[in-house]
Amino acid sequence: MSVSQKRPIFQRPALAESLARDVAGESFVDYSSGLFLAAPRRTGKSTFLRNDFIPECEKRGWLAVYVDLWANRETDPAELIAGVIGSALGEFDSAVSKAAKKVGIEKINLLRTLSWDFSKPHLPAGTTLAKALDVLHKVSGQLIVLIIDEAQHALNSESGLNTMFALKAARDHLNGGVGDDGLRLVFTGSSRDKLANLVLKSKQPFYGANITPFPLLGKDFVAFATEIWNTRLASSNQFSVEDLADAFDLVGHRPEMLNQLLTEVSVGLGEASNLGELLRTGALNHQAGVWSDYESAFNGLSPIQQAVLEVMAERAISKQPFVPFSDQTFQDVNRKLEHAQVDANASTPNVQKALDVLRDKELVWKANRGEYALEDISMATWLTRH
Repeated sequence: MSVSQKRPIFQRPALAESLARDVAGESFVDYSSGLFLAAPRRTGKSTFLRNDFIPECEKRGWLAVYVDLWANRETDPAELIAGVIGSALGEFDSAVSKAAKKVGIEKINLLRTLSWDFSKPHLPAGTTLAKALDVLHKVSGQLIVLIIDEAQHALNSESGLNTMFALKAARDHLNGGVGDDGLRLVFTGSSRDKLANLVLKSKQPFYGANITPFPLLGKDFVAFATEIWNTRLASSNQFSVEDLADAFDLVGHRPEMLNQLLTEVSVGLGEASNLGELLRTGALNHQAGVWSDYESAFNGLSPIQQAVLEVMAERAISKQPFVPFSDQTFQDVNRKLEHAQVDANASTPNVQKALDVLRDKELVWKANRGEYALEDISMATWLTRH
């Protein structure tokens, strides 16, 4: 754990070291063929990657190359991935050129085989990702760890999916030699269902790989947060660790939402010591806005759209696939419509129209090959409580 002058950051060095060992193939759990980490959005994955995992990679002498596909959703994922690889090569182009007298011309010639302007964030026509990563590995002399945050967005386009297949080819090529592993791949996603579209079927790029649940922040983070918050409050007005633990569970282990809730309590709802009582009476559920976004979105849907969303949530909670146009799905949707006392009219056209609206409202996500999943898996938790 460390506290910067700007913002307190909870660090997880033990988890970073453990995952690095797994990625390296040094433990019983071998992720040398690819690590797929899934956890709901805003539960700390990206913060962990930047502040813990990447520094651990660098400490081991690896070259970590990071790209977040969620950060710029207007740009094709294939361009974003090629861009960070090009940027990494560009840094070595400059370094090698400056040190030419010391390192000789071999590395410079190797870079020149790619023949493109390193200042531009893309690969030139005819240059494959495998070739670019091979050159990066050779000129750096390091194991490359390519980290793709929110990797499921690559499935939104044909080029993005092709990039996933290209990365698999690059992994196989760079790790094919004896004693010369050159590439490790780390993927994260905000939904296990979405990441599964990369690994579950034989036609998917990383068929056979496992999805690993990203460990959510727990008691040690709650203790850290309690200490930080209580330094801002009078000694006679303190949060308890137990009450913060209950609050953290309520907001789905999301640090940002916990801060919003605690701000609501400390500023607008009285003493910090009241937190436990407010949680027990349910007074914070809506006042702190914990579930209000979900409730607002759900209330704006038609009955069949609500029913389809509820069936998707039930499938997600029970870890079963959602098959949109099966007889079982129609039966389940109709049962919910009957319960709502409206016309039970589930059919392929009506369910398809409902899914289209849910996609437009960014509540449901569709993979490039037709599979559907909840955009935010935590909405399934809210729906089951609702």
